Amino acid sequence: MKLIAFFLLLSGIARADSNRSFVQMASIFADNMVLQQKTSVSFWGKASPGKAISIEASWGSSAKTEARADSLWKVNLRTSKAGGPYEVKLQIGDSTIVYKNVMLGEVWVCSGQSNMEMPLQGWPPDNPIQNSAEEIQAANYPDIRLFTVSRAASAEPEFNCVGTWSECNPQTAAKFSAVGYFFGRKLYQELHVPIGLISSTWGGTRIQPWISGRHLGRMPEYKAIVERVDSARPELKKLDAWIRSHPVVDVSIKPPEHQYENLDFGDSTCSKSDYDDSMWRTMKLPTYWQNTDAGVFNGIVWFRKKIEIPKNWLDTNLVLALGPIDDMDETFVNGVKVGGMLGGGFYATPRTYDVPKGLVKDSALTIAVRVIDIGGFGGIWGGGVTMKIYSKGDSSKSISLSGEWKYLPVAEYVNSKFYVYGAAGEFNNRPKTSVDVGPFTPTMLFNGMIAPLIPYAIKGVIWYQGESNSDLPSDYNNYEALFKLMIRNWRADWGEGNFPFYYVQIAPWTYGEKSKSYMVRDAQFRTLSVPNTGIVVTLDIGSLTTIHPPDKQDVGLRLALWALAKDYQPKGSLRHKEIVYSGPLYRSMKIQKRKIILTFDEADRGLVMSARGGPTSGGDDSGGNTNFLIAGKDSVFVKANVKVDGKKLIVYSGTVKKPIAVRYAWGNTEEGTLFNKAGLPAPTFRTDNWKQ
Repeated sequence: MKLIAFFLLLSGIARADSNRSFVQMASIFADNMVLQQKTSVSFWGKASPGKAISIEASWGSSAKTEARADSLWKVNLRTSKAGGPYEVKLQIGDSTIVYKNVMLGEVWVCSGQSNMEMPLQGWPPDNPIQNSAEEIQAANYPDIRLFTVSRAASAEPEFNCVGTWSECNPQTAAKFSAVGYFFGRKLYQELHVPIGLISSTWGGTRIQPWISGRHLGRMPEYKAIVERVDSARPELKKLDAWIRSHPVVDVSIKPPEHQYENLDFGDSTCSKSDYDDSMWRTMKLPTYWQNTDAGVFNGIVWFRKKIEIPKNWLDTNLVLALGPIDDMDETFVNGVKVGGMLGGGFYATPRTYDVPKGLVKDSALTIAVRVIDIGGFGGIWGGGVTMKIYSKGDSSKSISLSGEWKYLPVAEYVNSKFYVYGAAGEFNNRPKTSVDVGPFTPTMLFNGMIAPLIPYAIKGVIWYQGESNSDLPSDYNNYEALFKLMIRNWRADWGEGNFPFYYVQIAPWTYGEKSKSYMVRDAQFRTLSVPNTGIVVTLDIGSLTTIHPPDKQDVGLRLALWALAKDYQPKGSLRHKEIVYSGPLYRSMKIQKRKIILTFDEADRGLVMSARGGPTSGGDDSGGNTNFLIAGKDSVFVKANVKVDGKKLIVYSGTVKKPIAVRYAWGNTEEGTLFNKAGLPAPTFRTDNWKQ
């Protein structure tokens, strides 16, 4: 009996034949995929023990193996130089799978949090991508292939993930990582070979969930949580089975632009003013529900509140202000929908909806909000002053809506599916666990979103993450060790040596009062000590008004420059020498009386200072704010003057007689002032190791 390839792949479920044999392939193998050229690529899957597996590719390679006693099998296949399209045929027992439109080229993994996740279409209206409409219209590159790993957290390494390969066109590119797309496009334009891009991202995540338990447990600070996750696996399996016993609404099969519309969970009565919510629990808003007794989960939660309004508001238009809601909402007053935001990018958008006077016939109003959260935190979370209702003609008098609300979860979101609990309170029967399954628990994103990709042959990784590790001292003080550990982890598990790992130093932004994003940036700079890594600096292309800078073109381009210079041009060639891929990188310092002399790599053509609020510097008086600080033994840093001397900087201050340390761009909002003559900025750095 022959099984159709895509049926096997998209199902992710073992299929039995009359002899009780089965076949399962990892979803990363599919039509339209790109395989790494000129190497040995791994294919793997599951089959009945002892089943013979043969694989044959139309470029002329073949291989054979058989399924082990545990049903797993893996085989390596040689690939030729870039080209295609090809076919790959697998014979597994009496089942045949044929992958079509397969290309050989360069494969890169694009991973991290929201700035890597952010799609080419942006998250309008608050988080746009620069020139998005024009870029999408021009995104016709059928030899660039895109694969997005659906969000998934797991307590143990998964065999499979949800995702499909697609050719790059305006429709598919719009939903794909903008940074990944611009990186891949530049490679394609320069190399003229097929490019495969695998996006595995989850916004708002710290680095710890992206590291395997085997590696993270080696750090004393995380050994206990790794052990807790391991010991909790039986109860987590019980929870997973309970969740999956409920009816399913699969939004992944709906058109992306309509995924969250018209979702029916048997909960429509929850909006009605006469609905009996006496058995619902209460929650004080504003807050994220993950910070309450509701627990850590993604899904759909109804919030209800009944209020009394002044009689002089009757038959008048009102304004309902709820502040930001993470991620989406549908909002009702007395059972009538007055507004809503469905789609990506609204998590920080304040909700302000008009309540027409036709709904204001009684002094009792029932406000009901259906909140849809598909990742990270969820809820009505802004400041208390943002939650209010007032007469449209007079905003000076308002009724606060902060405080106790009734709430009821009606569905849980897991791996692009909603599991339906309904309005009868079934959620209250959800099994309790000692460890949360989600994107904030260490190791769980590696298990759910990286492990299923290993050992798919890749050229390298691009990474953009760190913002979420800037708030806690335990995070930013450990970030260098964690980041280096993660790189070693991925390289060891992939088994392809020290493949290229290029990453983005996070951009300036206001962050929070307790945040020290510059500590993360410094840790990222120090991670350059890991072999075959490269850093892209965004101190000059960030945005102080948003954590998601709209200029993703330059980010992708700068990542591509590292790859083009280091991986695709022979060292010493004329082409290699022409590519300027990095800004100045601090190398060493020398104290010379009352001055400190800094030496830089990647500055052969000289340095350029562009001081904020002052003239371009090269003389003794740098003018404006150079973003350089200098300190003596008292470790009190003051603003410094800077003089450019070729590829060296002379840093000094009239108030520091015996300087011993320098810091650059040392603040959450400090922007770039030091560049090379190619216009690429230097990263945040410091010459000291004093504790913060």
